[in-house]
Amino acid sequence: MSANKVKTKYVCSNCGAETLKWMGRCPQCGEWNTLEEQVEAPAPKSLSLGLKDDILTPAKPQKLSSIRYNGDKRILLHMKEVDRPLGGGIVPGSVILWGGEPGIGKSTLILQICHAMASQGNSVLYCSGEESEIQVKLRAERLHVNDENCFIYAGSSIDSIIKEAETIKPAMLVIDSIQTMYISGVDSPMGSPAQIRDCTSALVRFAKKMNISVMIIGHVTKEGNLAGPRILEHMVDVVFYLEGDRSYQFRVLRTVKNRFGSTAESGLFVMEGSGLKGIEDPSKYLLRNRSEAAPGSMVVACMEGLRPVLVEIQALTVHSVLAIPRRIAAGYDYNRMIILLAVLEKRVRIPFSSDDVYLNVAGGFRVKETAADLGIALALVSVKKDIPIPGGLMALGEIGLTGEIMPVSKIGPRLKEAVKMKFTRFLLPEGNRDEVTDFCKSNGLSGLLDSMVFVKHLKDAIEYIR
Repeated sequence: MSANKVKTKYVCSNCGAETLKWMGRCPQCGEWNTLEEQVEAPAPKSLSLGLKDDILTPAKPQKLSSIRYNGDKRILLHMKEVDRPLGGGIVPGSVILWGGEPGIGKSTLILQICHAMASQGNSVLYCSGEESEIQVKLRAERLHVNDENCFIYAGSSIDSIIKEAETIKPAMLVIDSIQTMYISGVDSPMGSPAQIRDCTSALVRFAKKMNISVMIIGHVTKEGNLAGPRILEHMVDVVFYLEGDRSYQFRVLRTVKNRFGSTAESGLFVMEGSGLKGIEDPSKYLLRNRSEAAPGSMVVACMEGLRPVLVEIQALTVHSVLAIPRRIAAGYDYNRMIILLAVLEKRVRIPFSSDDVYLNVAGGFRVKETAADLGIALALVSVKKDIPIPGGLMALGEIGLTGEIMPVSKIGPRLKEAVKMKFTRFLLPEGNRDEVTDFCKSNGLSGLLDSMVFVKHLKDAIEYIR
């Protein structure tokens, strides 16, 4: 009787921690009201039980020196913006988690990857718990994906999916999405932390046993985190986030975790009617419609992983008719904008307290680094004082609370990208002078040193544009 006893536990929806009694606050992550009741029934004898035995081989410890392998045999997709973040292709037996908001293009990109795999003679099993075979077929036709080696399975049972995969023996298994899957033996609804955790665990064990690459699609919460327990990210080998504003075509594939490559790499895409297309020159794409004469427009060089990308910052200020002026930032951290406004008002005596302030990063790009501070501050001053930014000018630098301009990292690649895009004048931090001088001399750009102005304080930069 004890073996068939039903157990009740409480699982945190944020971190996956388990307790035997309900508490208002999770003892592990500290979040409130995240514990959910789950009833565990004894697991029946099913495929899920069989997965627990003898999955990882060999079962006995081995000396590190005695372990042999046939080299890093990766599968190249011939999609540069995907192969690069992967570290040079897909590693057989790896489990890759794809996160992103609904409608951002995850399923589209995965179907394109399926096409790239199938066109090389590798079989692919695409399992959809959200759409029927006909719906997947319609999307595939739009993307011009019609491969004989691509199999479609519409179902939500992990037990059945693994059974079919054992029969087909594909090189890659796709789960779309993990929130719609369930596994027998877990008495919880689909999408619950317990189901997501156990389904992923079964897929990881199956991937290692069969040496099959598994791609798992997951949705994100409104906070931007993957829905389900955080342990999900620790179980898989690679974690990707596909980001972007659905109002724009621009998409960024960010690497959060990669056991087989660098997390500093990223992929840049543009959403078209035929799917996601990799961007070879993102700076040219983002600056294609820029008007240089307009006050409040400034170009800054941001690092997207290891790649420099030039983006346009647009600022607008108008006299407010409200008691509390509006502050709106699109593509930039709102709190960081508030800090820059406070520094401008306190240290430079340029008041913004009675103005509505709007800040936008053109093209749907998201600026996440402080190296853009100086460019953003100059854009705000430019539109406030109605001063056009000098043509061909780029400004880089982090602004401190006292108004000082602090040095930025990786300034060499940023300058190289700016020179390629025909920028001829630069406002740079004084702390980067030696690094910039060495870079220009070693890259045959010594002539640019005369057009570079090094500043220590925000006042000096504002005096320059005046």
